[in-house]
Amino acid sequence: MTWSVLAWSALAVAVVMVTTWIVSLVRRDASVVDPVWPLGFVVVGAVAALTGHGDGLRVGVLVVLVTVWGLRLSGHLFRRNHGQGEDARYVAMRERHGDRFWLVSLVTVFGAQGVLMWLVSLPLQLGSGIDGRSPGWAALLVVGVAVWALGFGFESIGDAQLAAFKADPTSKGQVMDTGLWRYTRHPNYFGDACVWWGIFLVAAGAGGWAWISVLGPIVMTTLLRRVSGVTLLEKGMAERRPGYVDYVRRTSPFLPRPPAPRSSPSN
Repeated sequence: MTWSVLAWSALAVAVVMVTTWIVSLVRRDASVVDPVWPLGFVVVGAVAALTGHGDGLRVGVLVVLVTVWGLRLSGHLFRRNHGQGEDARYVAMRERHGDRFWLVSLVTVFGAQGVLMWLVSLPLQLGSGIDGRSPGWAALLVVGVAVWALGFGFESIGDAQLAAFKADPTSKGQVMDTGLWRYTRHPNYFGDACVWWGIFLVAAGAGGWAWISVLGPIVMTTLLRRVSGVTLLEKGMAERRPGYVDYVRRTSPFLPRPPAPRSSPSN
């Protein structure tokens, strides 16, 4: 039953996030949630596949897509965060809430991200739980995999290009505006959104209630574009990096497009 898949997935999310929260208390580092976030989706995909009764081909594709995406992103975030200490966002929260941080973090960091994980993963849950094939399911599967591949490429290549840029000592304080970063200020976020739109299209091949899972990519895209992604990351960036204002002026914030010409130096 679809409802049992939703319930088992919710339980799996709760176990993952509460366990991660406990680890964060022991380590005094809430940043451990970052690499666990994509792994949580891998867990949900596995649980949904085991508890659902969806079409075998569709379920298999969904599991592969989310597993490849989740393992790569988790590994990237682990390498990026290793040895860096707790993220400044959580340090500020810890200082602001003092002895209450343990409880505040459970609700506002781990609990909130758990709810979002469950919502975003609805395509996995409904695509695995519904036993059926809608008209045009094969086309949806092919297009969905293609959109996922586009997103995975943008995200993984964008991350690799930025990592190489940061590793170059001559790049310190400069703006990354080459490679995919020439066409969008956040190729990794654009790619992440495409990944989830692709997963949704595959899941939509189940028909019926599966279309409701469009909420998943909508929530993910909104988060990346308007909440914790572009908006949060670019806050104060202009003050820290010379040339960022001009980069913003000529480069798309999300959807890739050719850049506008550079500003002429003032006389």
